Amino acid sequence: MDRFQNTRQPDWDWWGRLWPAPGATLRRIGITPETTLAEVPCGNGYFALPAARITDPNPVYALDLDESLLDELARLAERQRVENVVPIHGDARELARNLPESVDTVLIANTFHGIDDRNGVVEQAFESLAPDGRLVVVNWRALPRETTTVDGEPRGPPTDLRMTPEETEAAVVDAADFTPGDPVELPPYHYALAFER
Repeated sequence: MDRFQNTRQPDWDWWGRLWPAPGATLRRIGITPETTLAEVPCGNGYFALPAARITDPNPVYALDLDESLLDELARLAERQRVENVVPIHGDARELARNLPESVDTVLIANTFHGIDDRNGVVEQAFESLAPDGRLVVVNWRALPRETTTVDGEPRGPPTDLRMTPEETEAAVVDAADFTPGDPVELPPYHYALAFER
C-alpha cells in the first residue's frame, strides 16, 4: 500500500495558519450534527476532531495508512475528550471494506491531486456511501505554487499536480455515478466540490 503522491502531514501550527477555523470550514461544506463521516486520509485529525464535535454522537471514521498519525489522533482525541472518532488503519483504495457501515459523507481533503488511482478511490467512496450520501473533495486551487504562501513560504502541491474544479468534477463523474454540485470557495487557496450519490 503506497502513499498518494505529494501527501505528507504538515505540522499542526501550519494547518492553523491555513485553516484557522476548521469547524466553520466543515459547516460550510455541509457537515451537520446528523452526519456520519469518513475522512480519508485523516492524518492526525485536524479535520476529523472538529468534525466529530459537530457530528457527536455520530461517528467520524478517520482512515489513514500511517499508524503513527493515527496514534497521534487517538492521543489528541483522548486529551480533548472527543469520544466519537474511530481511527482506522487502512487504504482509501479499500475504503468500503475498511468501514464498519455506510456513511453519509466521505471527505477527501488536500489529497485528491496526489491520488494515482482516482477511479478506484472514487468508486470506493461511492460504495461506502449511504443512499443520497455525498463525496466532498477539498482541493488546492490551480494556482502557481509560488503564489500560495503560508507565512511567506510557498505551500501546497507542485503546480503541475493542481486541479481546477472542472478537472476535479470530470475525474469524479467519470469514475462513478455521482451528481456534482456547485463549487464552494474556501479562501485563500482552496475550493470544495460536493457530489451526491
